[in-house]
Amino acid sequence: MLVTGKQLLQHAMKTRTAVGAFNATTMEAARAIIQAAEELKTPVILQHAHIHDDLMPMEEIGPLLIFYAKRASVPVCVHLDHGASFERCMQAIRLGFTSVMIDASSSPFEENIACTAEVVRAAHAAGVSVEAELGHVFTSSIVQGEGCTADSSSDYEDLNTIYTNPADAKRFAEQTQVDSLAIAFGTTHGVYLTEPKLDLPRVAEIRSAAGIPLVMHGGSGVSEADYRTAIQNGICKINYYTYMNTAGGKAAKAYWDNPELPLFYDKMSLAATKAMKQDVKHAMQIFSGK
Repeated sequence: MLVTGKQLLQHAMKTRTAVGAFNATTMEAARAIIQAAEELKTPVILQHAHIHDDLMPMEEIGPLLIFYAKRASVPVCVHLDHGASFERCMQAIRLGFTSVMIDASSSPFEENIACTAEVVRAAHAAGVSVEAELGHVFTSSIVQGEGCTADSSSDYEDLNTIYTNPADAKRFAEQTQVDSLAIAFGTTHGVYLTEPKLDLPRVAEIRSAAGIPLVMHGGSGVSEADYRTAIQNGICKINYYTYMNTAGGKAAKAYWDNPELPLFYDKMSLAATKAMKQDVKHAMQIFSGK
């Protein structure tokens, strides 16, 4: 069942749960995510990000994700992750995505507001939800892409300069009318090299100030206890990809390393799909409070 992001996140906000948002970079990943959601009878978000266009560009993977969403027995949102421009967001909407993220977080505050508000006006006219980002989420060296450099909390003298400010979040939400907001409070895109130290009270302060569903980017590697606290404090959507992808990679390696198994790509892909599904199910159970 294809639904909007707003439908899922408003319900999550009321129930103090979070919806898992998983990057579906391949057909195997998409099937693993949908199978996990259907087995647990849990809503889910399928995502595509520009950084994964080299695996399968949006115009190819998008219709596949929408196909899976429409035939699923659970509510599924198809979301553009880290849309870098108005044009990219409009392309996703034309393809049938029901949610888009406009990421102008690297721009000055006023420019971020203006860019986000422009996308919100156009997307809402089409019945599509919008996510934006305010603050800076760290990036692991493992996921560096074009124009992206690795960093961590040790690179900054004052984290208040990069973490999301509650007062700014309130003004941002009011002036853009955005549906959800990705915030910075210590998480990292990619593989954690050390255990993250999250500013969880900040999440509650932002929720109280902004009054809209909040989003955690860099969801892999966070402890179960920190997930649950973040969700209680206002996180309604959790982006999760790296550890799911790693689970598939380990299963593929184990398959190839077994001399008793045939060297068939399709059989290996089934093993990888199963492993990714199990990892997604584990994450979903935490996010939904089960």
